[in-house]
Amino acid sequence: MANRHLSRTIAMQTLFAWDFNGREAVDIDKVIKENFQQFAPSFDDHGFVESLVQGVLNNLEAINAYIVKYATEWPLDQITIVDRNILRLGIYELVFDKNIPAKVAINEAIEMAKTFGGDSSGKFINGVLGAIMKEMPAKEVDKNTGQGTIEVKPVA
Repeated sequence: MANRHLSRTIAMQTLFAWDFNGREAVDIDKVIKENFQQFAPSFDDHGFVESLVQGVLNNLEAINAYIVKYATEWPLDQITIVDRNILRLGIYELVFDKNIPAKVAINEAIEMAKTFGGDSSGKFINGVLGAIMKEMPAKEVDKNTGQGTIEVKPVA
């Protein structure tokens, strides 16, 4: 498993545990540490995982607004915990992380959905993230730095 994919998986598992266990009452750093110990004890990319998890939590209200807007047939609390947190992670990378190409954000989320979600999770995640991508400006990459250069405003 590629390093970034493993990091995203650990981030998703952390967000799942956080969501499942009552959100506010969870020590997120402890959950990240436990997930590394359990699933990848010799893996050392804690920084990327922490960045993903904190990025989702810091933008949670806006991310949830995207889910409500683009998954119109599914109230937020009726989406499975796995799919909901894969969506949160995918939306964070797609909309808020300027360094992740849109296609990478979507493909990674779809792969996690196929692995951890139900039979239709991949299609559901693809549909929601694809609809968001269609309505946002293209991410541009600075040819000198390779960094993303886009300003994306969260939905109201």
